[in-house]
Amino acid sequence: MTLQTIWSTFTKIIDISLVWLMFYYILKNIKNNVKMVLIVKGIFLIIVIKVISNILNLYTIGLLLEYILEWGPLAIIVIFQPEIRNVLESIGRTQLLGRHKILTVDEREKVVYEIMDAVEYLKKNRIGALIVIERDMSLQEYITPATKVYADLTSPLLGTIFFPNSPLHDGGVIIQGDRITCAGAVFKTSMNPAISKRLGTRHRAALGIAEETDAIALVVSEETGKISIAVDGELKYNLSLDEFRMTLVEELRPKTEVFYDADNTDDKDQESGDLNE
Repeated sequence: MTLQTIWSTFTKIIDISLVWLMFYYILKNIKNNVKMVLIVKGIFLIIVIKVISNILNLYTIGLLLEYILEWGPLAIIVIFQPEIRNVLESIGRTQLLGRHKILTVDEREKVVYEIMDAVEYLKKNRIGALIVIERDMSLQEYITPATKVYADLTSPLLGTIFFPNSPLHDGGVIIQGDRITCAGAVFKTSMNPAISKRLGTRHRAALGIAEETDAIALVVSEETGKISIAVDGELKYNLSLDEFRMTLVEELRPKTEVFYDADNTDDKDQESGDLNE
């Protein structure tokens, strides 16, 4: 095997890998966008019908589909400009080089413990809260205009931020790794028509950020004290504390990690419950 053959094989592998990587990030970022998913399904259906019309020699339908395929992309760009912009923004937020902090098991357990302790307090006292945890996709556009905190994540600090009538009470908190980066963050609310009209601004904002990014959004209702989690474009509403903790632990666990040791977290949760009592 010559050097030229090796180089040619290597470039082909790189070429195919880049194409698959591009498709992966595009599909990853449109899966939670209902309209973009419908567009992709529509394009796929048109292509399938076109192939069938060619096989069966259906001249009229084939000619019509040719016009659709020729002018369709332009129509899609014009009609669905906001959705396409959102997808491109989502791809731009993705941190390809993994700049976010990778937490150790102990650090992750502490994050869960502090958040659970705060959520129990907020739920008990019916204090509204919106906590957003950054994952692979950057939330810098929401951090920049917010009030910077850059403090260690602790339950008392979360309780202070969301205490009624405090300056930052109505905004959201963004957590990066095991630190509170900012407070008073404002997020775009979800425009999904399927959302219950009973849900307020916090829940819509949580679902909105979960639709646009891979962040985990935690919500405590000010009116009812009910706790919810929005992730991957879905809102898990009115969870019990155990369901809330299990979901949080699972979502914080790296995809490559097979086992998560939550025994220490359980002990801390029990200690938290004893203190609250």
